[in-house]
Amino acid sequence: MSDPNRELGEFLRHARANRDPQNTGLLADGRVRRVPGLRREEVALLAGVSTDYYTRLEQGRHLTPSAQVLAALATALALDEAGETYLHTLIRTAGRPPARTRPGVQRVRPGMNQLLNSFSFQPALILGHRTDILSSNALAGALFVDFQAMPAKHRNYARWLLLDERARSLFLDWEEQARNAVEALRLDAAATPDDVATQQLIGELSLASDEFRHWWSDHRVHQRTHGTKRLNHPIVGALDVQFETLNLPGDPHQVLYVYTTEPGSTSQEALTLLASWSLAGSKAPEATNGSTPTQAPYSASRRSPIGHADERGDIR
Repeated sequence: MSDPNRELGEFLRHARANRDPQNTGLLADGRVRRVPGLRREEVALLAGVSTDYYTRLEQGRHLTPSAQVLAALATALALDEAGETYLHTLIRTAGRPPARTRPGVQRVRPGMNQLLNSFSFQPALILGHRTDILSSNALAGALFVDFQAMPAKHRNYARWLLLDERARSLFLDWEEQARNAVEALRLDAAATPDDVATQQLIGELSLASDEFRHWWSDHRVHQRTHGTKRLNHPIVGALDVQFETLNLPGDPHQVLYVYTTEPGSTSQEALTLLASWSLAGSKAPEATNGSTPTQAPYSASRRSPIGHADERGDIR
Protein backbone atom coordinates (compact mmCIF):
# COMPACT_ATOMS: atom_id res chain seq x y z
CA MET A 1 0.00 0.00 0.00
CA SER A 2 1.44 3.41 -0.96
CA ASP A 3 1.43 6.38 1.41
CA PRO A 4 0.11 9.54 -0.32
CA ASN A 5 1.75 11.78 2.31
CA ARG A 6 5.16 10.22 1.64
CA GLU A 7 4.55 10.33 -2.13
CA LEU A 8 3.71 14.03 -1.83
CA GLY A 9 6.95 14.76 0.02
CA GLU A 10 9.07 12.85 -2.47
CA PHE A 11 7.31 14.46 -5.43
CA LEU A 12 7.91 17.95 -4.04
CA ARG A 13 11.58 17.21 -3.35
CA HIS A 14 12.16 15.92 -6.87
CA ALA A 15 10.29 18.86 -8.42
CA ARG A 16 12.32 21.30 -6.32
CA ALA A 17 15.59 19.61 -7.33
CA ASN A 18 14.67 19.88 -11.02
CA ARG A 19 13.79 23.60 -10.84
CA ASP A 20 16.49 25.81 -12.36
CA PRO A 21 17.16 28.74 -9.93
CA GLN A 22 18.16 30.97 -12.82
CA ASN A 23 14.66 30.77 -14.30
CA THR A 24 12.79 31.86 -11.17
CA GLY A 25 13.55 35.57 -11.01
CA LEU A 26 15.13 35.19 -7.57
CA LEU A 27 18.16 37.35 -6.90
CA ALA A 28 21.42 35.48 -6.31
CA ASP A 29 22.42 35.62 -2.64
CA GLY A 30 26.03 34.54 -3.11
CA ARG A 31 25.65 31.25 -1.22
CA VAL A 32 27.16 28.12 -2.69
CA ARG A 33 24.55 25.62 -3.83
CA ARG A 34 25.50 22.15 -2.64
CA VAL A 35 22.42 20.48 -4.14
CA PRO A 36 20.69 21.01 -7.51
CA GLY A 37 17.55 23.07 -7.83
CA LEU A 38 15.89 25.34 -5.30
CA ARG A 39 16.20 25.47 -1.54
CA ARG A 40 13.09 24.96 0.56
CA GLU A 41 13.00 28.57 1.63
CA GLU A 42 13.15 29.68 -2.01
CA VAL A 43 10.14 27.54 -2.95
CA ALA A 44 8.29 28.92 0.07
CA LEU A 45 9.15 32.49 -0.95
CA LEU A 46 7.98 31.94 -4.53
CA ALA A 47 4.75 30.29 -3.34
CA GLY A 48 4.02 32.89 -0.65
CA VAL A 49 3.99 30.44 2.27
CA SER A 50 6.23 30.09 5.28
CA THR A 51 9.32 27.91 5.09
CA ASP A 52 8.02 25.89 8.02
CA TYR A 53 4.72 25.18 6.23
CA TYR A 54 6.45 24.08 3.05
CA THR A 55 8.93 21.97 5.04
CA ARG A 56 6.08 20.12 6.71
CA LEU A 57 4.58 19.35 3.29
CA GLU A 58 7.90 17.89 2.13
CA GLN A 59 8.13 15.86 5.31
CA GLY A 60 4.87 14.16 4.42
CA ARG A 61 2.85 15.62 7.27
CA HIS A 62 -0.88 15.64 6.67
CA LEU A 63 -1.89 19.19 5.73
CA THR A 64 -4.76 20.50 3.62
CA PRO A 65 -3.45 23.39 1.51
CA SER A 66 -6.04 25.60 -0.15
CA ALA A 67 -6.50 25.64 -3.91
CA GLN A 68 -4.68 28.98 -4.00
CA VAL A 69 -1.66 27.56 -2.17
CA LEU A 70 -1.54 24.53 -4.45
CA ALA A 71 -1.69 26.77 -7.52
CA ALA A 72 1.12 28.91 -6.10
CA LEU A 73 3.24 25.81 -5.40
CA ALA A 74 2.65 24.54 -8.93
CA THR A 75 3.82 27.87 -10.33
CA ALA A 76 6.85 28.02 -8.02
CA LEU A 77 7.91 24.52 -9.07
CA ALA A 78 7.07 25.11 -12.76
CA LEU A 79 4.77 22.07 -12.86
CA ASP A 80 3.00 21.27 -16.10
CA GLU A 81 -0.71 20.38 -16.21
CA ALA A 82 -0.04 16.72 -15.39
CA GLY A 83 2.20 17.69 -12.47
CA GLU A 84 -0.38 20.06 -11.05
CA THR A 85 -3.08 17.39 -11.39
CA TYR A 86 -0.82 14.94 -9.58
CA LEU A 87 -0.21 17.45 -6.78
CA HIS A 88 -3.95 17.98 -6.28
CA THR A 89 -4.59 14.21 -6.37
CA LEU A 90 -1.97 13.48 -3.72
CA ILE A 91 -3.40 16.15 -1.42
CA ARG A 92 -6.92 14.77 -1.90
CA THR A 93 -6.01 11.11 -1.32
CA ALA A 94 -3.76 11.88 1.66
CA GLY A 95 -6.84 12.62 3.75
CA ARG A 96 -8.53 9.31 3.07
CA PRO A 97 -8.46 6.52 5.65
CA PRO A 98 -6.28 3.63 4.43
CA ALA A 99 -8.16 0.68 3.00
CA ARG A 100 -6.96 -2.05 0.68
CA THR A 101 -9.44 -2.34 -2.16
CA ARG A 102 -9.89 -5.08 -4.70
CA PRO A 103 -10.28 -4.05 -8.32
CA GLY A 104 -13.82 -3.72 -9.52
CA VAL A 105 -14.94 -5.07 -12.86
CA GLN A 106 -14.01 -2.77 -15.73
CA ARG A 107 -16.55 -3.22 -18.50
CA VAL A 108 -16.77 -1.45 -21.84
CA ARG A 109 -20.28 -0.68 -23.00
CA PRO A 110 -21.45 -2.74 -26.00
CA GLY A 111 -22.02 0.44 -27.95
CA MET A 112 -18.41 1.50 -27.44
CA ASN A 113 -17.21 -1.89 -28.68
CA GLN A 114 -19.39 -1.47 -31.75
CA LEU A 115 -17.90 1.97 -32.31
CA LEU A 116 -14.38 0.58 -31.92
CA ASN A 117 -14.96 -2.18 -34.45
CA SER A 118 -16.51 0.27 -36.93
CA PHE A 119 -13.08 1.88 -37.36
CA SER A 120 -11.83 -0.26 -40.24
CA PHE A 121 -8.91 2.03 -41.13
CA GLN A 122 -8.12 3.54 -37.72
CA PRO A 123 -6.48 1.49 -34.96
CA ALA A 124 -8.28 2.10 -31.67
CA LEU A 125 -7.94 1.02 -28.03
CA ILE A 126 -9.78 1.65 -24.78
CA LEU A 127 -7.60 1.86 -21.67
CA GLY A 128 -8.87 1.73 -18.11
CA HIS A 129 -7.35 1.82 -14.64
CA ARG A 130 -3.54 1.32 -14.39
CA THR A 131 -3.35 1.35 -18.25
CA ASP A 132 -5.25 -1.95 -18.52
CA ILE A 133 -6.26 -2.61 -22.14
CA LEU A 134 -10.01 -3.08 -21.97
CA SER A 135 -10.87 -3.28 -25.65
CA SER A 136 -9.13 -3.20 -29.02
CA ASN A 137 -10.17 -3.33 -32.65
CA ALA A 138 -8.68 -5.53 -35.38
CA LEU A 139 -6.33 -2.92 -36.81
CA ALA A 140 -4.87 -2.11 -33.38
CA GLY A 141 -4.03 -5.80 -33.10
CA ALA A 142 -2.38 -5.76 -36.50
CA LEU A 143 -0.45 -2.57 -35.77
CA PHE A 144 0.73 -3.34 -32.23
CA VAL A 145 0.19 -6.91 -31.01
CA ASP A 146 -2.65 -9.39 -30.62
CA PHE A 147 -3.59 -8.40 -27.08
CA GLN A 148 -6.40 -10.96 -27.09
CA ALA A 149 -3.87 -13.78 -27.36
CA MET A 150 -2.17 -12.65 -24.15
CA PRO A 151 -3.06 -14.05 -20.71
CA ALA A 152 -5.70 -11.81 -19.15
CA LYS A 153 -3.40 -10.41 -16.46
CA HIS A 154 -0.85 -9.38 -19.09
CA ARG A 155 -3.24 -7.12 -21.02
CA ASN A 156 -1.76 -3.92 -19.69
CA TYR A 157 -0.19 -1.24 -21.86
CA ALA A 158 2.67 -0.29 -19.51
CA ARG A 159 3.49 -3.94 -18.84
CA TRP A 160 3.53 -4.76 -22.56
CA LEU A 161 5.83 -1.86 -23.39
CA LEU A 162 8.32 -2.69 -20.64
CA LEU A 163 8.38 -6.48 -20.64
CA ASP A 164 7.60 -7.60 -24.20
CA GLU A 165 10.59 -7.64 -26.56
CA ARG A 166 8.23 -7.20 -29.50
CA ALA A 167 7.33 -3.74 -28.20
CA ARG A 168 11.00 -2.76 -27.98
CA SER A 169 11.57 -3.68 -31.61
CA LEU A 170 8.30 -2.14 -32.81
CA PHE A 171 8.80 1.39 -31.44
CA LEU A 172 11.64 3.44 -32.91
CA ASP A 173 11.13 5.81 -29.96
CA TRP A 174 10.67 2.99 -27.43
CA GLU A 175 12.40 4.76 -24.53
CA GLU A 176 10.20 7.84 -24.84
CA GLN A 177 7.02 5.77 -25.17
CA ALA A 178 7.92 3.48 -22.26
CA ARG A 179 8.87 6.38 -19.99
CA ASN A 180 5.59 8.13 -20.80
CA ALA A 181 3.70 4.94 -19.93
CA VAL A 182 5.47 4.71 -16.55
CA GLU A 183 4.73 8.36 -15.81
CA ALA A 184 1.08 7.92 -16.83
CA LEU A 185 0.84 4.89 -14.52
CA ARG A 186 2.15 6.99 -11.61
CA LEU A 187 -0.47 9.65 -12.31
CA ASP A 188 -3.22 7.00 -12.36
CA ALA A 189 -1.93 5.21 -9.26
CA ALA A 190 -2.15 8.40 -7.18
CA ALA A 191 -5.93 8.43 -7.51
CA THR A 192 -6.26 4.89 -6.10
CA PRO A 193 -3.29 4.44 -3.73
CA ASP A 194 -4.84 1.42 -1.98
CA ASP A 195 -5.84 -0.51 -5.10
CA VAL A 196 -4.36 -4.01 -4.77
CA ALA A 197 -4.05 -4.69 -8.52
CA THR A 198 -2.21 -1.41 -9.10
CA GLN A 199 0.28 -2.13 -6.32
CA GLN A 200 0.80 -5.66 -7.64
CA LEU A 201 1.55 -4.29 -11.11
CA ILE A 202 4.02 -1.75 -9.71
CA GLY A 203 5.70 -4.51 -7.71
CA GLU A 204 5.98 -6.80 -10.72
CA LEU A 205 7.45 -4.10 -12.94
CA SER A 206 9.87 -3.02 -10.20
CA LEU A 207 11.25 -6.55 -10.03
CA ALA A 208 11.32 -7.22 -13.77
CA SER A 209 12.48 -3.93 -15.32
CA ASP A 210 15.56 -1.83 -14.57
CA GLU A 211 14.08 0.99 -16.66
CA PHE A 212 10.88 0.97 -14.65
CA ARG A 213 12.75 1.24 -11.35
CA HIS A 214 14.81 4.14 -12.66
CA TRP A 215 11.92 6.09 -14.15
CA TRP A 216 9.59 5.39 -11.23
CA SER A 217 12.16 6.83 -8.82
CA ASP A 218 12.17 10.10 -10.79
CA HIS A 219 8.61 10.84 -9.57
CA ARG A 220 7.64 12.39 -12.89
CA VAL A 221 4.10 12.22 -14.24
CA HIS A 222 2.68 12.38 -17.75
CA GLN A 223 -0.86 12.79 -19.06
CA ARG A 224 -1.32 11.38 -22.55
CA THR A 225 -3.80 13.47 -24.53
CA HIS A 226 -2.28 13.37 -28.02
CA GLY A 227 1.01 12.65 -29.68
CA THR A 228 2.95 10.64 -32.26
CA LYS A 229 4.34 7.12 -32.19
CA ARG A 230 7.18 6.15 -34.54
CA LEU A 231 7.05 2.51 -35.55
CA ASN A 232 9.09 0.01 -37.53
CA HIS A 233 6.42 -2.54 -38.31
CA PRO A 234 7.65 -6.04 -39.24
CA ILE A 235 5.28 -6.18 -42.24
CA VAL A 236 4.72 -2.68 -43.62
CA GLY A 237 7.94 -1.03 -42.45
CA ALA A 238 8.40 2.43 -40.97
CA LEU A 239 5.37 4.59 -40.25
CA ASP A 240 4.33 7.38 -37.91
CA VAL A 241 0.89 7.32 -36.30
CA GLN A 242 -0.73 10.19 -34.45
CA PHE A 243 -3.12 9.54 -31.58
CA GLU A 244 -5.89 11.52 -29.92
CA THR A 245 -7.60 10.57 -26.67
CA LEU A 246 -11.20 10.94 -25.53
CA ASN A 247 -12.49 10.33 -22.01
CA LEU A 248 -15.63 8.27 -22.32
CA PRO A 249 -18.79 9.87 -20.90
CA GLY A 250 -20.20 7.93 -18.00
CA ASP A 251 -16.83 6.46 -17.02
CA PRO A 252 -13.97 8.98 -16.69
CA HIS A 253 -11.52 6.14 -16.01
CA GLN A 254 -11.92 4.74 -19.53
CA VAL A 255 -10.04 6.50 -22.31
CA LEU A 256 -10.44 5.93 -26.05
CA TYR A 257 -7.25 6.10 -28.13
CA VAL A 258 -7.64 6.57 -31.89
CA TYR A 259 -4.63 6.43 -34.22
CA THR A 260 -4.43 8.15 -37.61
CA THR A 261 -1.79 9.02 -40.20
CA GLU A 262 -1.05 12.14 -42.22
CA PRO A 263 -3.11 12.20 -45.44
CA GLY A 264 -1.08 11.38 -48.54
CA SER A 265 1.93 10.19 -46.57
CA THR A 266 3.83 6.94 -46.86
CA SER A 267 2.60 6.22 -43.33
CA GLN A 268 -0.99 6.40 -44.56
CA GLU A 269 -0.13 4.01 -47.41
CA ALA A 270 1.43 1.58 -44.93
CA LEU A 271 -1.54 1.72 -42.55
CA THR A 272 -4.01 1.30 -45.42
CA LEU A 273 -2.12 -1.80 -46.57
CA LEU A 274 -2.16 -3.18 -43.04
CA ALA A 275 -5.89 -2.44 -42.72
CA SER A 276 -6.63 -4.27 -45.97
CA TRP A 277 -4.72 -7.25 -44.69
CA SER A 278 -6.45 -7.32 -41.31
CA LEU A 279 -9.86 -7.09 -42.98
CA ALA A 280 -8.93 -9.94 -45.32
CA GLY A 281 -8.06 -12.18 -42.39
CA SER A 282 -5.08 -14.41 -43.13
CA LYS A 283 -3.97 -13.02 -46.51
CA ALA A 284 -0.76 -11.06 -45.91
CA PRO A 285 0.63 -8.23 -48.06
CA GLU A 286 4.13 -8.17 -49.41
CA ALA A 287 6.57 -7.16 -46.68
CA THR A 288 8.36 -3.86 -47.24
CA ASN A 289 11.37 -4.70 -45.09
CA GLY A 290 12.65 -7.59 -47.16
CA SER A 291 11.02 -10.34 -45.10
CA THR A 292 8.18 -12.61 -46.13
CA PRO A 293 5.30 -12.62 -43.66
CA THR A 294 3.85 -16.03 -42.94
CA GLN A 295 1.01 -15.18 -40.61
CA ALA A 296 -1.13 -12.13 -39.99
CA PRO A 297 -0.52 -10.61 -36.53
CA TYR A 298 -4.28 -10.31 -36.06
CA SER A 299 -6.89 -12.39 -37.81
CA ALA A 300 -10.14 -10.73 -38.85
CA SER A 301 -11.93 -13.76 -37.50
CA ARG A 302 -10.93 -12.67 -33.97
CA ARG A 303 -12.29 -9.16 -33.87
CA SER A 304 -14.17 -9.53 -30.61
CA PRO A 305 -13.33 -6.93 -27.92
CA ILE A 306 -10.72 -7.84 -25.38
CA GLY A 307 -10.17 -6.97 -21.77
CA HIS A 308 -8.40 -7.66 -18.50
CA ALA A 309 -10.45 -10.72 -17.60
CA ASP A 310 -10.76 -13.12 -14.74
CA GLU A 311 -11.41 -16.84 -15.24
CA ARG A 312 -14.96 -16.09 -16.40
CA GLY A 313 -13.83 -13.48 -18.91
CA ASP A 314 -15.02 -10.46 -16.93
CA ILE A 315 -13.05 -7.27 -17.59
CA ARG A 316 -11.30 -6.05 -14.48
